[in-house]
This record gives sequence, structure tokens and C-alpha cells, in this order.
Amino acid sequence: MGGERFGSFGLATPPARHAIAADEAIALLKSGAAQPGSLLGYGNGRSYGDSCQNDAGMVVDMRPLNRIRGFDAETGILEADAGVLLSDIIAHAAPYGFFPAAVPGTQFVTLGGAIANDVHGKNHHRRGTFGCHVEAFALLRSDGRIRRCSETDNVHLFRATIGGMGLTGLILSASIRLMRVPSLDIIERATRFRDLGEFFDLAEAADQANEYAVAWIDQLAGGHRSGRGLLFTGNHAERGSHAASPASSRLSVSVQPPFNVLNGPFLTVFNTAYRWKKGRSSAPRQTGYQGFFFPLDGVRDWNRLYGPRGLFQHQSVVPEGAARRAVPALLEAARHAGQGSFLTVLKRFGGARSPALLSFPRPGYTLTLDFPNKGERTLKLLAELDRITIEAGGAVNPYKDARMGPGTFAASFPEWPRLEALRDPAFMSSFWARTAKTLNAGGGRSEAAE
Repeated sequence: MGGERFGSFGLATPPARHAIAADEAIALLKSGAAQPGSLLGYGNGRSYGDSCQNDAGMVVDMRPLNRIRGFDAETGILEADAGVLLSDIIAHAAPYGFFPAAVPGTQFVTLGGAIANDVHGKNHHRRGTFGCHVEAFALLRSDGRIRRCSETDNVHLFRATIGGMGLTGLILSASIRLMRVPSLDIIERATRFRDLGEFFDLAEAADQANEYAVAWIDQLAGGHRSGRGLLFTGNHAERGSHAASPASSRLSVSVQPPFNVLNGPFLTVFNTAYRWKKGRSSAPRQTGYQGFFFPLDGVRDWNRLYGPRGLFQHQSVVPEGAARRAVPALLEAARHAGQGSFLTVLKRFGGARSPALLSFPRPGYTLTLDFPNKGERTLKLLAELDRITIEAGGAVNPYKDARMGPGTFAASFPEWPRLEALRDPAFMSSFWARTAKTLNAGGGRSEAAE
């Protein structure tokens, strides 16, 4: 399709070899002629791993389906095509005093992608996942039928499609429920903590008192400084802007460097400067929503800074009872391997249950680490992080993964056979082929499950 690359944001996996336009795929599905495993919906390519790839078939470019169909300023219900970006939804609803109830770390994701990955944000403890706020969607299956799916219609498909990684069919449009906010601006407060013990002591109270809460960890700090960081809390300002900021990036990495720029010396300087700048005052300050929710969106193609081999992101969640042991162990494993994480994020998930059949968030603490791809050395570290997570009774996020083994996936999501039973036969992803398909064939187990 015009030479455009349909890759993953992590850049550690090859881009899709074949792509098809949305209207062509829709016609193919309606005719009943789609071949088994031949299709997978592709949003805006912000997934870090291969859940957005289909090496054996084609990806479907959904971005041309980008119309907002309607918005009810009384109820906050918005209906839009699956290819509409979150940034466009924010801009459309902001003047009426509404904002999405759950946003991930980038606004450049499609509506369909947000549903398929059941994305979460800094307020999971209050609002749950994106799927908690989906009213209904239109799903096209390879039998040629379009089904309306909701909590009352085609319920099994509704729950399997939310968090279902695009495997149940093609989401054409959806209606979601936005939340009313006094303004888009955020009153933010940064609180320093000396170590993880102090963070855990602060976390639950921070969640109870604030709409948003997330921590940054200085992953490189060892010894008595190990686990130090900043806890950011936020609430929508009572008096602030109701206008969405331009979604275009201010800066751009126009050329991919031949090596990883985000290396050890850079990270040491960055972490020191970041901790000083963000943590020099604990006084509340009013800030725009872009900087609070989507700081990296300000630099277009920032993932290129990892060089041609790209990056792996590892996100885990462990139960609250195991967190004080498991989170330090995860950070220590990375330090012991000599690998630095550019952005290390720790936050607490609440008890809100998603309607999704498969959903990553669950009560406990989630840690996100980004590592440059150094080949086997990095893969060995990631396998060790898997092992620590699974032994703690936790799970590894499949929506951001590019290499986990079948055993890690099965231990994280024991309900996976139920999604396989509802998977549309015409849809397949590289992730599902590597994990669930191998499990179906009686294949291998990862180190984490041995």
C-alpha cells in the first residue's frame, strides 16, 4: 500500500509484509471469501510487540475509517468509526466538558485499537479499563454478517472482542461513554520517595485521594538509593481550559540513528535531571493534559532513538501481597543484567473488573520497563522477568509483548482457550500464532512456566 510500513512501535519485529485497505477487507469479509488466518485489523501502530502483526497474512489499515458519527453532550456517549484517533475524540468532546474515562500513554491510538487492547491509564483504581466504558460496537465477521455487540447483544463476542487483540473480527465502529470533567487541565503534585517501601506506604492513600496516580522509578539507582522515585498524583482543575491542544508533535526524530542513543551514560544523566526537575517542589501546580497524560507524544517517532534494533517493553502485574518482594526483584534483575530502562513506571491497579474475557489489569501493582534490543542478552533478561512475575502469581502484558513463550502466556491468561473458541477463523496475529496456536498444538512451555 504505497510503500507505507505497517510495523509495531517497538521496532524489534519486522513490519507487516502485506497490507490491505479497510474497504477491500470489508468487501472480502462480506463476500465470505476471506481465507483462514489471512487478516488482522491494524490501527495506528502503537502496539510495542507483534499483537498488531500477521506474518502469515495481511494487516487491514483501519485509519481511513475515521469519522465521528455523533456525540450526546448530555450523556457523554460518543459514536465513531474504529479508525478515529483518541486525540480526535478528545478534541471533539472537550468543549462540552467531557474526557475519555481511561487513556493510555499516547493519544495516537485508534478507537478500535483501544478496545482490542483494553487499554488502561493512571486512574485504573477509579475507572477501570477502557473496556469498562464501551457501550457497543459493530463487529464484522468472516461469515459476512455485521453484529451489534454490547452487554445485552452478542454478549460473548462483546466480552471476547474487548481485549481480544483483534482476533474476533473487524470492529467497524463503536460507542463509548466519556466522563464529565471540570476542565482538561490537571492539578499535579510530585512527591519524592526514598525507596519502594516508602512508595508502597504512600500508594493506597494516593489512589484514594486522587483521580490519577503513577510513579516514576530511577531504575539505575542501586544500594541505599534503590527504588527511589517520584509519585505523581493529579486531578482535573476546577478552573482550567476546555480546549484541546493541537495533537501534532512539537519535535521529531526525523532520521533513525545507527545506534541506541538512550544508552547507560545518557540514562544516568537523564534520571538525575528528571528527578531534580520534577521533584524539586511538592507544591501542586496546574498543567495541561498533554504533558500529564502524553509527555512522549511531544516528540514524534521518539522510538527511533533506540536505533535500528528497536526496543522491548516488559509490563508485569503482581498481586498486592507479593509486590514488596516481586517489584524489587524485577528491578534488581534488570540492574544485574546491566540493562537500563529509559522510562520505568510503577502504579497500582484497583479492583474494577473489565467486561473483557482477557484483560491485563487486575488488582495489584504494575511495573513497566523499556529496554533497547541487544539480542539474546535482552531476551534472557526478559525471560527472567517473566519467571519472577509468574512465580509471584502475576501476569505479563501480551498487548506490549514481542517474545513471551506459550507457557508465560498460559500462566498469565488461563482463560485463553475461551478466546480461541470465539476467534474468527479468518483472523490471526503473529502473537497468537506464537503462543495460543502453539499451546493448541501441544507445544512448548516457557522458562517461566517450567
